[in-house]
Amino acid sequence: MTAVSRTAQFAKVYKILKKHYKPATANAGRTVTEHLIFACCLEDAKYEAAEEAFAALVHTFFDWNEVRVTSISELSEVMACLPDPRLAANRIKRVLHAIFEAQFNFDLEDKLKKNLGPTIKWLEGLDGTSRFSVAYAVQAALGGHSIPIDTGTMNVLRLLDLVSDKDATAGEVPGMERAIAKSKGVEFGSLLHQFGADFSANPYSPAMRGILSEINPDVQNRLPKRRVDPQVRKKSAEQSAAGPTTGGKTSAAKPGPGGEKTGGRKKPPPSQVPTPEPAAKKTKKKSAPSAETPAEPAETLPTRETASPKKKSISEGLSKRKPR
Repeated sequence: MTAVSRTAQFAKVYKILKKHYKPATANAGRTVTEHLIFACCLEDAKYEAAEEAFAALVHTFFDWNEVRVTSISELSEVMACLPDPRLAANRIKRVLHAIFEAQFNFDLEDKLKKNLGPTIKWLEGLDGTSRFSVAYAVQAALGGHSIPIDTGTMNVLRLLDLVSDKDATAGEVPGMERAIAKSKGVEFGSLLHQFGADFSANPYSPAMRGILSEINPDVQNRLPKRRVDPQVRKKSAEQSAAGPTTGGKTSAAKPGPGGEKTGGRKKPPPSQVPTPEPAAKKTKKKSAPSAETPAEPAETLPTRETASPKKKSISEGLSKRKPR
């Protein structure tokens, strides 16, 4: 890509982003140190979340020295609105430690009186600063022309073919400051940052894809694809192999009442299904005795008279004997 086409492409990006975003202005009442701390919150985050996190730090802690000695876990809880609060807390603590060790205070207002070149080198040498935080502090606090680029913004520019893989690894965007005038640098930087933050939050958004295609129609082939869980893909393949489903269950043929398969046909309503008549209840009747077969005499129970023969008395027996 030539310098002329790169300039025209950045101008096109600027024009399209102005239709979809509103520029955010830096707070002119903040000090150099506060701009640097705010940049640590803003990196890879939206402006609203960064403002909320910065306000929470100011209202929760007494001063920046208290923030410096506070644990990362506690700072993360205070800045929970950020996408990665622990990473932001780590950046802030390291920057405050480096500033305090360099001059035993947190006042950087004297940097406004010095040349911009040495000041930029001094800021880049601080532990915890990044290209984004230094560029934001230079643009918002020191009046320099340096457009801040974080990871999300760099990914968008790489997708639009405005930077190469080598430039993205180095964190540089060649020709951007030349393509955008200094008077438009703050506005363009805020629009581009919002675009990159939205891309990081949801790269699959239809609105995001629409803006990318509007800037560069050839971006369709490079858009990120959603990752499908292997288990979900396997389950989907099994369901498609099993056939069409109804209500989450396969419509396989079910055996009918006679053991035959219905072939997936609808069952007739209950009113149309013939109901079998109930079988006659078999009752066991006693057969009456026939006339030919004589009835058996009823069994008689022995009475007191018939149960045992009457014993004869002794005198009766003697009277019946013959005389000798």
